[in-house]
Amino acid sequence: MKVIFDEIKIIRTLRRITHEILERHQGVTDLVIVGIKNSGIPLAQMIQENIENFEGYQVPFYEVDITGYRDDKRLLDYPRFDVDLTNKKVILVDDVLYTGRTVRAAMDALMDGGRPSHVELAVLIDRGHRELPIRADYVGKNIPTHYGERVIVDIKEKKMVFIKDKEEAK
Repeated sequence: MKVIFDEIKIIRTLRRITHEILERHQGVTDLVIVGIKNSGIPLAQMIQENIENFEGYQVPFYEVDITGYRDDKRLLDYPRFDVDLTNKKVILVDDVLYTGRTVRAAMDALMDGGRPSHVELAVLIDRGHRELPIRADYVGKNIPTHYGERVIVDIKEKKMVFIKDKEEAK
């Protein structure tokens, strides 16, 4: 197992991403932060807290559950994303960008919440291997991986990111 981020590095990386968001947007009044359930939520909350600390303004924060929007599992009864995002600038946050399928599902969910003026993606780790034409606007770290490896983000307990090979992941 190889540790890539510790708690201090995660905090610094999310501060940098927050500053990049603020520089690009020149204001936060129409900004909305949306964390992808589960692992994107604590990262999105940290970005929201950073914006409040830096700008003195609390941007709205929402959680999106993509379970019913996934292309590999069609559920008939699932919670819809029912937040009005019309004309909002949405920052979608997740821990690891891999194939792009999770982000695609999250964008489908966001569209149930109206028509945002635009959507940007912030991720802690971009590990490559995209299957869909999706890219992150804000990346903490690019970590090229092999298909047999897993990138684990453990924010709640140890606040670290590490890579396990296929055998360790079992």
